[in-house]
Amino acid sequence: MLYDFHMHTFLSDGELLPTELIRRCVVNGYTAMATADHISDSTAERVIREAKRDAELGMRCWDIEVLTGGEITHVPAAGIAEVAERAIAAGAEIIVVHGETIVEPVEPGTNRAAILSGKVDILAHPGLLDPEDAKLAAEREVFLEISCRKGHSLGNGRVVQLGREAGAKFLLNTDSHMTGDLLTEKHAIAVAFGAGLTKAEAQEVLYENPRLLLDRVRRRRSK
Repeated sequence: MLYDFHMHTFLSDGELLPTELIRRCVVNGYTAMATADHISDSTAERVIREAKRDAELGMRCWDIEVLTGGEITHVPAAGIAEVAERAIAAGAEIIVVHGETIVEPVEPGTNRAAILSGKVDILAHPGLLDPEDAKLAAEREVFLEISCRKGHSLGNGRVVQLGREAGAKFLLNTDSHMTGDLLTEKHAIAVAFGAGLTKAEAQEVLYENPRLLLDRVRRRRSK
């Protein structure tokens, strides 16, 4: 079983059509995936609408569950909730926020604003996470991302340490932009262990927590 809820297409800075990304995930043996192209106030509606059309067709024709999401990126912290609402209204099923990372100049306060917005499912590669925000993520049921992405992954150890102490839940995602970024189970396990997870924790992150997110999305769909 392979799950990945943070993947980019050429609707932002990835290389593949949404439908090609879905097809390549099918071939790789993915169980479920999500497109999460970079979005802002000006692009959220267009990106979500276009990605959702390919997601719906892919699910009708292939054996994979595809979620349509967006990664709110370099948006002012004070505007995150507003952009999330715009994306959800356009059909987004999950909301990811580009967290405060050691390799990009994301506005300080983004991690907390994302968690407190009440709209966000995943805080992506939040390498500059602080203990209070880790506690808030646990309380608000926001998943903290363990990243496979070069650069962002350098913060995985801190994210795991603080998230574990706070009781937060993790998801392991690729933040993929090209075919070579796609997961294999062997690579996912290696990244999990490299981030400092125990065998039991890796089992939870790779197989149990993705089902929790999928259940959350299915409940939303049924409303």
